[in-house]
Amino acid sequence: MKKPALETALERGLFASRWLMAPFYVGLVIALAALLVVFFQELFRELPHILAMTPEDAILMALTLIDLSLAANLLVIVILSGYENFVSKIDTASHEDRPDWMGTVDFSGLKMKLIASIVAISAIALLKAFLKLTEPGIALDQPRLFWLVVVHLSFVVSGVLLALMDWLNSKVKAG
Repeated sequence: MKKPALETALERGLFASRWLMAPFYVGLVIALAALLVVFFQELFRELPHILAMTPEDAILMALTLIDLSLAANLLVIVILSGYENFVSKIDTASHEDRPDWMGTVDFSGLKMKLIASIVAISAIALLKAFLKLTEPGIALDQPRLFWLVVVHLSFVVSGVLLALMDWLNSKVKAG
């Protein structure tokens, strides 16, 4: 039995609407470029002081650069896997530099990578706040530290709950 023409047209239109996501990914590429600019701004701002840095200052600089790098990695994962999952396959299967995870990260895996990156970024922000406490003349801002810890723990709990839901979902599908 043949589908009605209206149903076929509606389904084709809905399927084609996935291309409305492509500009979002282009916007994320622009955000990635912005992070690159900020990364080099941070690096060049600290370079003149590198020989006079205390160990704490060097760690703070490194943590800032790691933080930006993690955010950039997160963007790349979202851009590539999101595009492949929701818009179109990226035709690079035979390219030698193709990351192993491309084409294998489903929506569930993407969620886990996202939350893991967010937890790492949050942990770095928390560590930076604690390291700043060692600077002379810095007063302890208990409410700020409290909320940084609360936010970090909420990300950790969210990650654990997402992992648990994915695990339970895989058990239901398998059994």
